[in-house]
Amino acid sequence: MNLKPGWLLLLSVCALVWSVPIDRNVGVEEEKEEVQEENGDTGLYYDRYLREVIEVLETDPHFREKLQTANTEDIKNGRLSKELDLVSHHVRTRLDELKRQEVSRLRMLLKAKLDSTNVQTLQMDHASLLKQFEHLDPHNQNFEAKDLELLISTATKDLENYDAERHEEFKRYEMLKEHERREYLKSLDQEKREKEEKRLLDLKEKHRQHPRVNAPGSVAQLREVWEETDGLDPQEFNPKTFFKLHDTNEDGVLDEQELEALFTKELEKVYDPKNEEDDMMEMEEERLRMREHVMKNVDTNKDRLVSLEEFLKSTEKKEFNNPKEWETLDTKPMYTDEELQRFETELRDKEEELKRREATLLQEQELLKERGKALEAQRREYQQAVLEMSQRQKDQQQAADGQPPAGPNGELKFQPETKTEEDKDLTGEKVPAAPEAEAQNNLPAEPPQNLPIHT
Repeated sequence: MNLKPGWLLLLSVCALVWSVPIDRNVGVEEEKEEVQEENGDTGLYYDRYLREVIEVLETDPHFREKLQTANTEDIKNGRLSKELDLVSHHVRTRLDELKRQEVSRLRMLLKAKLDSTNVQTLQMDHASLLKQFEHLDPHNQNFEAKDLELLISTATKDLENYDAERHEEFKRYEMLKEHERREYLKSLDQEKREKEEKRLLDLKEKHRQHPRVNAPGSVAQLREVWEETDGLDPQEFNPKTFFKLHDTNEDGVLDEQELEALFTKELEKVYDPKNEEDDMMEMEEERLRMREHVMKNVDTNKDRLVSLEEFLKSTEKKEFNNPKEWETLDTKPMYTDEELQRFETELRDKEEELKRREATLLQEQELLKERGKALEAQRREYQQAVLEMSQRQKDQQQAADGQPPAGPNGELKFQPETKTEEDKDLTGEKVPAAPEAEAQNNLPAEPPQNLPIHT
């Protein structure tokens, strides 16, 4: 997708292409080949939604025509947003779908944020929570003129603060690097520490030994690009021709990406990704500083774009031919000692907080383990009770049917029976006598009668 100057003017979104230096040594046929475009990221958390809305709106001929003729005031005061009512039904339907997808994504982000902070809510009020996002209207499910107006104003405001946030992020990166260096040296013994300190100082000094860097936007810097990148005679340098050569998307302006592409040769003097002493994060910060320097001196209407008229006027200034020497990042510190101390204090506080959270999580883990064991024991008790109850029900049913009871595994259980006299004769066991017979046996014996007398 290739944004028109109107969108660039409004959103401060540089053209959605990464500008590439032109190699004038290639053949004519190769020059005519279309350069593959790559989408750049604005850094906004709603970047994809912003780009998709612009892409859909540009498919409507009426809106595209209004956009091309709109000026900065028409865009910023919301007059362009009112043209949304005149776009085709297909475009409106697609915009409605984009908004529903964005709202769904924001709801997922909110849920993830609440889950990470352990916030317990009985019922999540998405409408109230969505109010914290300023780039859309949460009260209407469809994409209306107000949504476009909010998207424009929010993107403009956020992009104005984006560079400042990038500088602050880089400063924190540098302070973290210094903190880690100090902590690493503390972990070494004296001999190794002295040796490592010397090695780091040598690397730092080696990084400083680089060729002189031309001030960005100066005649020396532009002539170098004209000669080494464009392959043209430096004596034939022409600002107007230079501008047209590097307006790679031919929209009549140099956007931020096209400007930053001009600084590649200067940055290569200082940074090489193969060198241990060169930090590529520092290179990107240097590129940002160069672009800001040019914009400050050339972009007179502060629309984050450089027109041909602005560019030609900048070449008439004294600074263009006699600029001050450009100071690279290694010439001055990025932070003060007080800022570093506050940063390290903040790190320690965060480490302590993480340790406390870790201890709390370990305690909760142990409690969960104990609770799991108790639940497992309770489950086994319930399972045993269910088995016993089922067994009793089976026994009762079988008893009612005249069948012997069954065991836990379904085996039959027979009850022992009382043995009779016949069982005694067969087994040889003594069977207890009946009470009447036992009583007769206990009577005193009578003397025998009518026995013969022996002499």
